[in-house]
Amino acid sequence: MNTLSYKTISVNKETAQKEWVLVDASGQSLGRISSKVAKLLRGKYKPSFTPHVDCGDNVIIVNADKVELTGNKWTDRVYYRYSGYPGGQKTSSPADLMKKSPDRLFRKVIKGMLPKNKLGDAILNNLYVYAGNEHPHQAQKPKQIDINTLK
Repeated sequence: MNTLSYKTISVNKETAQKEWVLVDASGQSLGRISSKVAKLLRGKYKPSFTPHVDCGDNVIIVNADKVELTGNKWTDRVYYRYSGYPGGQKTSSPADLMKKSPDRLFRKVIKGMLPKNKLGDAILNNLYVYAGNEHPHQAQKPKQIDINTLK
């Protein structure tokens, strides 16, 4: 048996094949689209996935203002943040975050699905969220994918 042909190949920052992906969020559920986008950002759909390397794609989300939440989640769900000072706990709902910017809501949700370390922070920088249908990344020639076909 030739054991040299069974070596595991790990991807590093230079050999990672990063692509630009365009995702349309109109009519999609926030949690379902966010979990699939987190997998795309992490690179889990690629056969060359390496856990300790940023080998995922750059993801552009358009029509982020048309994302849906079921039931009363727009007002009843609560996101907490704490300044570190006494009495510094602040709350916000998805409706509040969406009112300020859809980018804040998507980043909050997707950040919770990524690793809690420097790699997770670096991966989150590959996410671009826009409220409308237009985006300034035409030069990168993003490939539009149907997020519902991913598992």
